[in-house]
Amino acid sequence: MQAECYPISTLPGTSALFRDYAEATDRSAVERLRQWYPADPFRMEWAHKGPEFPLEHRERLADALKSQSEMLGAGPAALANIERLRGGAAAVVTGQQVGLFGGPLLTLLKAATAIRKAQDATAVSGREHVPVFWLATEDHDLPEVDQVHLPGKTSIETGHLRIGDNGHASPVGALPVGSTSEAGLAWAEELLQFAPVCDWLREAYTDHAGYTATLASGMGRLLSRVFAEQGLVVMDASERPFHALGAGVLRIALEDADGLEAALIERSAELERAGYHAQVKVAAGMSLLFLVSEGSDGVPERKSLRRLPDGGWKAGARSYSTAELLQILDAEPERLSPNALLRPVMQDAILPTAAYIGGPAEIAYFAQSAVVYQRILGRVTAVLPRLSATLVEPAIAEIMARHEVQFLQALEAKTAGEMTVRLGARAMPVEGKRKLAAAGNALDTELSALLEYMASLSPDLGRAAGVSASKMRYQMNRLRRMAARFEGERMGSLSKQATAVMLSLFPEEHLQERLIAGVYFLAKFGETLPQRLVEHAGQECPGHRVLWL
Repeated sequence: MQAECYPISTLPGTSALFRDYAEATDRSAVERLRQWYPADPFRMEWAHKGPEFPLEHRERLADALKSQSEMLGAGPAALANIERLRGGAAAVVTGQQVGLFGGPLLTLLKAATAIRKAQDATAVSGREHVPVFWLATEDHDLPEVDQVHLPGKTSIETGHLRIGDNGHASPVGALPVGSTSEAGLAWAEELLQFAPVCDWLREAYTDHAGYTATLASGMGRLLSRVFAEQGLVVMDASERPFHALGAGVLRIALEDADGLEAALIERSAELERAGYHAQVKVAAGMSLLFLVSEGSDGVPERKSLRRLPDGGWKAGARSYSTAELLQILDAEPERLSPNALLRPVMQDAILPTAAYIGGPAEIAYFAQSAVVYQRILGRVTAVLPRLSATLVEPAIAEIMARHEVQFLQALEAKTAGEMTVRLGARAMPVEGKRKLAAAGNALDTELSALLEYMASLSPDLGRAAGVSASKMRYQMNRLRRMAARFEGERMGSLSKQATAVMLSLFPEEHLQERLIAGVYFLAKFGETLPQRLVEHAGQECPGHRVLWL
């Protein structure tokens, strides 16, 4: 597998904060970033600093993980890693919102990075490190979760299970798939051409003896199977044993709400003064918690807790005192859950985390979460960037080589129509290219002389001439594009090839890793793909990798 490396700043939609985090070389910029990110993401000091947990905590953690992992069909390597956690190993953790059929490719990239970093940390420090994947199952945005995107012949197709939740804001992970999975599985199998991964999907998303398939268990089983050889430990922390282990964090979030709010507001202002953005808008009265309570029809709903001026709390229409919420925490800790800023802190109170593997948005969150870490845990976990990658299939690589198309040119083109124009321009006969070039060069030469003369007569005349000259140059470029488009349409195969390239590399103007499902690549490249991703998940390339399969 060949690889190319591109700076992260070449990718569209990259925030200034993440750009500097990944690429800062100026000393003052690096020092400023260290205020928010204490660990250097491209050095291995963090491998020597994993926290030590009491034996009793480790026993409870390992027991809960073992019980859950056995239900998820974990293999011997994952169960062995759980015993390493019991015995004192540190964890390298990553996570992702539950996504239908495993979600987009970035899910696999995160898992591969956690595995690689755990291996590297073990080798460097001599202390065992275990990769853990935290399933974010407590979200309540079902429409966002119940979708998966797979390439068809000419477009990206979107599949759904259309699980009915009657409009309730229920935690999505626990929703049973039931009989709705059959149509979705059949749709996916056809697009995946009945590859072996389809058997894994059926096993994960279909009820069978002793197993009820949910959105969470389906993704958990799939990831456990995909990374069975590497021993990835998959964890759904929504269950009571894990919430009980992290209850101390939830308690402080209730009791120290004023202090946490003030620290977050100051950190947000600090980021904005430095020219960055605050990923999460923090305002007076917000809290870091959600509460699961029974709705009027008896269906559990997850509602944001809001703080009231009198010191009380409100979730939906009901008000609570701090004492009432603490009673719920003691009796039913799973009913309280953290928001995006508190979640990594709770995670690292449960797990002996040496480093967290995050994507661009998570790393931006972390600049704010760091103050919550310090206030609750008294330490800040190292956060490292996940592997960012585009996978180039052999058929796409052949088209790109034939037409001398580079990866960045696909990002610049954005659409299949624009790529068709570019391929058409390359395919145009030499005589036509010469005529257009000659006309364009002659126009530029004559316009430059004319503009100089007009400006010498009058500045206003020069400005007016400049506007007219821009219009003439626009029309010249329009002629070039018309000729290229005609060439592309005349050679109909160019349009098909341009569509194939853009559908693969930059589908619907999204990075491939953010849209196309990881199972698509597992179907195409088989059980060897996960290990190949692990091999490329080091930090030799701190930017974006293009991997030629």
